[in-house]
Amino acid sequence: MARTRKKAKTLWWAVSRLFFILLLLSMLAAYVSNQVTISSKQAELDALNEQIAQQQSENEELERILSGDPDEIVEWIARDSYGYAAPNERIIVDISGN
Repeated sequence: MARTRKKAKTLWWAVSRLFFILLLLSMLAAYVSNQVTISSKQAELDALNEQIAQQQSENEELERILSGDPDEIVEWIARDSYGYAAPNERIIVDISGN
């Protein structure tokens, strides 16, 4: 009878150790998964912050242009939207894609 109890106790000890090891492994897998998610979201946040900064500088440029003389606004629209140029002015277009 003492031998049966010892086997049961040993079996219980082995099962509890196995459960504990599996619990630790699942926690480790969840931690690694969360770290990967955090790093990808951080990269996405950095890209969005860069887009925000670029858009803010573009907005400042447009505000500067629109707060100026109406003739300057018309000139800017003609140059930017329609590709017009002033007399004796050459427009160079970079077609290399860089």
